[in-house]
Amino acid sequence: MTKDECYQLGKITKPWGIKGQVIFFLDVDCPEDYADLDSAFVEIKGSLIPYFFHVDNINGNKAVVTFDELTPEETLKLVGCDLYLPLDMLPKLTGNQFYFHEVRGFRVVDDEYGDIGVIQTIIEYPAQPLFQIVNGGQEILIPVIDPIIKKVDREAKTIYITAPNGLIDLYLKS
Repeated sequence: MTKDECYQLGKITKPWGIKGQVIFFLDVDCPEDYADLDSAFVEIKGSLIPYFFHVDNINGNKAVVTFDELTPEETLKLVGCDLYLPLDMLPKLTGNQFYFHEVRGFRVVDDEYGDIGVIQTIIEYPAQPLFQIVNGGQEILIPVIDPIIKKVDREAKTIYITAPNGLIDLYLKS
């Protein structure tokens, strides 16, 4: 399994107690959905290695976890490692909700300009993420926010938007 086939679930942040337990930080919207999780991939030196465990409890985005068949010393070596799950374990989204990896390659159609290009990637800035769209050789950056996104058509691989006045002009008229 490669990282391209997975999503990052979270991170092993620190040891817990004296029995070799650790804390998982779950970087997800609904951590309680992972209460019955019994395995994940741990990234070690760039490789994803499967590990089995049981979740002892979840409090907010933190889970206390005990690994199967690892000594406390072996478990300590995993602290600081990232956790991954296969993409097919992501909950399905509907309507205008989407995962960033899901819309790469989608066409973007603006109310005023029509087809403005294809999403190459989504740039994640702290203030807000941006669609990086390529139109010919021209880059267009569009904020990924609800008021701009009008419709996500998964079958047609198209996102319909209403860009703020003048934004697309900044890119296409230069």
